[in-house]
Amino acid sequence: MNKMPKAILPIILALVLLLAGCSAGSEPPDETSPTAPVEGSQVATLAPDFQLQNLDGQDISLSDLQGKPVLINFWATWCRPCVFEMPYLQQIYEEWSGRGLVLLTINIGESPPRIKEFLEAYNLSLPVLLDTKKNVARKYNITGIPTTFFIDKDGIIQERIVGAFPSKGAIEKHLSQIIP
Repeated sequence: MNKMPKAILPIILALVLLLAGCSAGSEPPDETSPTAPVEGSQVATLAPDFQLQNLDGQDISLSDLQGKPVLINFWATWCRPCVFEMPYLQQIYEEWSGRGLVLLTINIGESPPRIKEFLEAYNLSLPVLLDTKKNVARKYNITGIPTTFFIDKDGIIQERIVGAFPSKGAIEKHLSQIIP
């Protein structure tokens, strides 16, 4: 009688595994219908939409930029690596905006007067959006600054770089991911 349960056990185990692998909802996706990309803050996800004001009080939203490659840089005036890379971002803004690139810098948590003072001191004219409540930084899971996102014309994050760029060329190397 001992041999009977031992013979049935592998059959029961095989049935359980087979049924678990074929549960409802695990059908293969329909290859003909496109699936929308998942929103997130990692590479290959749809960049989360946001709406922030610039220093002139104008609302800017990422969804309004659909169809254009976008570089987003999160920063703050007190961040030494952010300050270090700002001249390179300014050069990219000046040289690549005419090629269709939209460059947005998102300041995290600082007041407009402090930011304006900073821009004047460093002779910067690049666009700055105000994330005074840090909601967009949370949406993008910013844990360290500077953090830069390279987003293609379809709104998909192609690169996420944490840390300062050492040169303009280092930024340009990543632009090939979003600008043909």
